[in-house]
Amino acid sequence: MLGFLSSKLREKKDDHSFWEHVEVLRAYLIRVVLVFIVFSFAAFFFKTFLFDTIIIGPLHKEFITYGWFCELGKWLNLDSFCFESVPIKLINIDLGGQFRWHMIISGMAGFSVTFPFLMWQIWLFVKPALTPKERRSSRGIIASINFLFFVGLLFGYYIILPLSVIFLANYELSPMITNQITISSYISTTILLPLSTGLVFELPVMVYFLSYTGLLTPKFLKKNRKYAIVIIMLIAGIITPTTDMFTQTIVAIPLYALYEISIAASGWVHKKITSDEDAIIE
Repeated sequence: MLGFLSSKLREKKDDHSFWEHVEVLRAYLIRVVLVFIVFSFAAFFFKTFLFDTIIIGPLHKEFITYGWFCELGKWLNLDSFCFESVPIKLINIDLGGQFRWHMIISGMAGFSVTFPFLMWQIWLFVKPALTPKERRSSRGIIASINFLFFVGLLFGYYIILPLSVIFLANYELSPMITNQITISSYISTTILLPLSTGLVFELPVMVYFLSYTGLLTPKFLKKNRKYAIVIIMLIAGIITPTTDMFTQTIVAIPLYALYEISIAASGWVHKKITSDEDAIIE
């Protein structure tokens, strides 16, 4: 994507020098940083909500996902889908650990809220370098990026994270070993899993830009679908820190759906480029 954006900027023939472009970009980035600081600062004062409700949420048996799976278990006649408790007690072994993680959680909350504004600022920077036709064909791309990111974020938080927590909390190597989970271990998992899923869900957008530059075609994606399935399973295994095939399959299904959406997006771009070339020839 960055290569595509930079090439479009190089193709733009105007009176602006390289350093003028850098100055404009700096102005946009300063806005993003200021918005990030404001939202992070605001999040700092919602410690109880961010930590007790969001971060610690998957440790409560009343967490909404556990209710969903319990209902699914009743429908499938599987009692193991109902979880009575999550056997995790968090400890802190670092003097400044709780304050440091308070700062990190506030920063990550600020980043999540700032993400749509970041995408908008990038679009404003690139927009002048696009032709009217390219602007029309790219209409809705920022909304798509934000939508996919937040859908992935929610999927990671409400599906992947609680299933991973339940699996890892109940996994036992030996009855002689007692788990004492540090807040560093737990919070890093709680933050990284949803964020990783949010980024992975950007696959259709990446394919869109790669198809626009000619690096990918729908024919290539369809031909290598079987290899993509293997890669998707590997990605699902990396995202989910469990060896539970059920959890990995739940993650792999939407990823495969994203791959099929990517094929459709690539096909739309290829058809658009072909029709434009035919119009030029005529």
